Amino acid sequence: MRVGIDFGTTHTVAAIVDRGNYPVVAYDGVDAWPSLIAADPGGELRFGLDAAAVRHEPGWDVLRSFKRLLNDAGPQTTVVLAGREYRLADLLTGFLAQLKDDLVQRSNAGAARGEAVQAAISVPANSSSAQRFMTLDAFAAAGFEVVALLNEPSAAGLEYAHRYRSTITAKREYVLIYDLGGGTFDASLLKMAGHVNEVVVSEGIQRLGGDDFDEAIAQLVLSDSQLPARHGAPYELLVEECATRKEAVGPQTRRFLVDLSVVDGVDRPPFSCPIDDVYAACAPLVDKTTELLSRVLHDPVGDGRDVPWSEVAGIYVVGGAGSFPIVSRMLRASFGDKRVKRSPHPFAATAIGLAVFLDTESGFVLSERFSRHFGVFREAHAGADVVFDPIVPKDAALPADGRTPLVVSRKYQAAHNIGHFRFVECSRVVNGRPDGDVTPYDPVLFPFDPALSDRDDLGRQPVGRWQDGPDVEEIYTVAPTGAVEVTLTTRPTGIQRTFRLERRGHGAL
Repeated sequence: MRVGIDFGTTHTVAAIVDRGNYPVVAYDGVDAWPSLIAADPGGELRFGLDAAAVRHEPGWDVLRSFKRLLNDAGPQTTVVLAGREYRLADLLTGFLAQLKDDLVQRSNAGAARGEAVQAAISVPANSSSAQRFMTLDAFAAAGFEVVALLNEPSAAGLEYAHRYRSTITAKREYVLIYDLGGGTFDASLLKMAGHVNEVVVSEGIQRLGGDDFDEAIAQLVLSDSQLPARHGAPYELLVEECATRKEAVGPQTRRFLVDLSVVDGVDRPPFSCPIDDVYAACAPLVDKTTELLSRVLHDPVGDGRDVPWSEVAGIYVVGGAGSFPIVSRMLRASFGDKRVKRSPHPFAATAIGLAVFLDTESGFVLSERFSRHFGVFREAHAGADVVFDPIVPKDAALPADGRTPLVVSRKYQAAHNIGHFRFVECSRVVNGRPDGDVTPYDPVLFPFDPALSDRDDLGRQPVGRWQDGPDVEEIYTVAPTGAVEVTLTTRPTGIQRTFRLERRGHGAL
């Protein structure tokens, strides 16, 4: 079975490849699998549909929106559920293993027990290499055969190409993907020529999505009521109720109602306000997304060069939160009615696009780009200064075949007995230094001195300068997924080691 899987903040959606069609998988009649993990004090864990079934039962602790935790996590990051500590990576693997079981046992996908499941998966466009590694590892450990990892808006662009190819002309080759999910916002500018989709640039906001809209609405309710739901479980119930009511809002909705009795069981009148009050509370969040869209359009490759609006076929709105009417309303006010098109399946557009990518008969090719600047701090001027060496710039093109890695190398003569590599990723570089959203990685220590090659305590060894150190070669391999490995080699001594670069983040969340 071949399946595209969009692991989302609030729901996880899958679409299968079926003879040129890409139907969304339903589980017990439901199209979206809840992105929930539940635990009880005895150590029992439940995932997805089973977690949703116990989320309001006494004794169960529920972890919602845990995808958001991955952006700040490392391989050993832990979370506490029902008084017990769990590795986040283990919870994610268990969640995906249950998803795989439910694909076979509880869905309409038609998968047979024991059948190999080939999957194309996705991550937010602004994801760090560490988040990509953790996601890939968890899918593999759960039993999926992962054949591709794409940025979420890039996958949604394939759904657009499959569905609306006729809107692309020689004069309008660009499509701007607006992907507002439960936890993140991503925007990608794609150039579509024939069956080749080239990602020109991708930008993202890691913590902006439907969850934040729910919080804004809950704060509106609290400001106009006497509810004692300021924190803890009662507040979570209020947010959940606001989310349910928000998802029921349509273009013709005039008033917004919230059942306040769900908070603590006390019978009280419902909260009621004009829908425009809710839209006003959420408008600042939408403003942030339109500001990012303008930046993508007017400086798509970081050199001040614009893509003329006349060459853009339109803005394609996807993601579950993208169906909230204020989103399309504000986009149309900023960019014009005719240029804004919402996917008929906004919650499933990414999964469908992933399935299109998997289908070798579809004919579509996607050329992705590296989503963040990646580099290392190095000494300069005989140790008097430190400079940032940008190894892979943001928006560097990745091979279009989806298999061949991007390779970058550095050669120099070692000036110390021990190499101490301090790698970082960042959203932008200003005056030659990392800026914006900066992600430090676990330091890499490497013995340039052959006498230290067998030591496993390099961090406790004194670092000294050499006058005549060995030649060093660094080879960086960027997988089509955007994950990075470095191989360090000294010559003529021949010491060689490969490091998978992982993000710092070994504490508890």
